[in-house]
Amino acid sequence: MVAQMANSRQVLAHTKDRSEVSGGGKKPWKQKGTGRARVGSSRSPIWIGGGVTFGPTKDRNFKKKINQKMKQKAMFMVLTDRVKNNALVVLDSLELAEFKTKKFNEILSAIEKKVLNNDRRDVLIINDAKDDKVKYSGRNLAGTKIINLENVNLLDLLNYKNLLLTEKAVAAFTKRYNK
Repeated sequence: MVAQMANSRQVLAHTKDRSEVSGGGKKPWKQKGTGRARVGSSRSPIWIGGGVTFGPTKDRNFKKKINQKMKQKAMFMVLTDRVKNNALVVLDSLELAEFKTKKFNEILSAIEKKVLNNDRRDVLIINDAKDDKVKYSGRNLAGTKIINLENVNLLDLLNYKNLLLTEKAVAAFTKRYNK
């Protein structure tokens, strides 16, 4: 989870140092004879309009590497936890005849009432096929997220309390992770 969140992090804070600030090419005054301190650029950090000395730069790297076996083990741990807590539901198939959020909500409510015994909806639905009718019918419901099998990640599995899978998705899971 930490690695996935770190890898999705963007570097936003960036300050310009003396080489990146515009201007300052000409020597402000000659080296000797003025009685003032010698100076080479008007973009020095001690000058107004100059660069920032030790500010944040865009060169930071937040990437973390995680081994494939560790990622697989973490996925198994989350799925095992969902099975132990009776928070995993496997359906034959999840198909809708038309684009209707109302119909999808009825199906989901029936599953929650009979199987999950929830007081608040918190369901991640993993569909085996790219079915637009299911995707568009359920995307507007609060507390639900519908993802394809290719887009399964640990963060989504951890963020949602209940998991709804199709039989084909389970078969694809076992094919992908049993090597």
